[in-house]
Formats: sequence, structure tokens, C-alpha cells
Amino acid sequence: MATQSSFDVTSNVDLQEVDNALNQARKEVAQRYDFKGSKASIDFDAKESKLVLIADDEFKLNALWEIVSTRLVRRNVPVKNLNRGAVQPAANTTVRQEIALQQGIPSEKAREIVKFLKDAKLKKVQAAIQGDQLRITSSSKDDLQEVMQVLREQDFGVALQFGNYRG
Repeated sequence: MATQSSFDVTSNVDLQEVDNALNQARKEVAQRYDFKGSKASIDFDAKESKLVLIADDEFKLNALWEIVSTRLVRRNVPVKNLNRGAVQPAANTTVRQEIALQQGIPSEKAREIVKFLKDAKLKKVQAAIQGDQLRITSSSKDDLQEVMQVLREQDFGVALQFGNYRG
């Protein structure tokens, strides 16, 4: 009997890297001329995995988002896992925007990935949803490599990481 090989597909964000990127973004905002005297702030709630951006108007809010997203990309934090909420009016004529950090693969995305793998007609490859991650198993290591390649080429709206390989 052939041994089963497997790996896990996850989608996680390193919260420490997010915090480091936001600290860099705060320093940049404090130094930028176009933010002098404005009420721009970046708040991060690690427990709820949520960012809150506050600025004077929507134009400055978008500039603030550009700074934050640039810093996150430089720290290798997947920006795909950030879900921007609607811009809302806040106190003192400011606007605010909540940004949720997606930890793990949501169940509807996991079902979409499993369906995609079944439609790809890869031989002897099974995908199982385990909470907020997927376990891909096969008797052939080459098939597992092919699954990784196919998943990298497809965009599912979340950043996928491959790990926990068992041969």
C-alpha cells in the first residue's frame, strides 16, 4: 500500500508584522507635510484583528490607506487578507474606516477551493476542510506539487500559504 502524503493550505496574517508595519506608517504620517495639523490616526486591535483609520476627509483617508498598505506589503503581510469597510462619518467632521484582518480560510472560500480542485480533475488528490484550513492528501508527491502550482496560479481572494508537509 502506498503511503499518503499531505500538506495544509492556510491563510494567516502575522500580527506582529502588522503591528510593526503600522508603527512605521504612524511615523511616516507624523513626518509628512500633507498630514501636518490634520487628525489622522491608525488604531489596531489585535484581539479582534481589526484596523481603524481616521482622517479629516476621504481624500486623506485614501492617502492614509496607501501609506498603510505600502508598509504592510514591505513587511510581507498579504494585503489580500484585508477587508476594507465602508467610509463612515465620525466625530469632529472626520471620517473613519474599519479594516478587518482575515485569519484563516473562510468556509465559503474553502468550499470554492475544494470545488476548484475537483473540477481540475487531478488524479488521486483529496481535499478536506479542517476548520479554517484545508488538508490536501495524495499518494503521489508529484500530484501534491501540481496542486500547489495550480493553487498559486488561481486567485481565491485570500493569500494562501502551504505548510505542514508530510511525506
